[in-house]
Amino acid sequence: MSDIIFLAIIGLAIFLCFTRMLKGPTAGDRAVAVDTIATITTALLVLLGSIFERYVYLDVALVYAVLTFIGLVAIARFLEKGI
Repeated sequence: MSDIIFLAIIGLAIFLCFTRMLKGPTAGDRAVAVDTIATITTALLVLLGSIFERYVYLDVALVYAVLTFIGLVAIARFLEKGI
């Protein structure tokens, strides 16, 4: 039962971040919203790995988090005119 509650909270968080991404007044706000969605998705992958007892999801979550971090650094450098 608690797993469904966690999934509902994560779904609501992704929805709220997605609306911030669409309505963000600046590009920086949109980038932060995308980073937050990626962090929440990483938590979702870890939760799904725990629920289904498939620990390959933990490896996927780790790789996803690293790639998202690298992508966000590239976006931040682009927004600051560093590239």
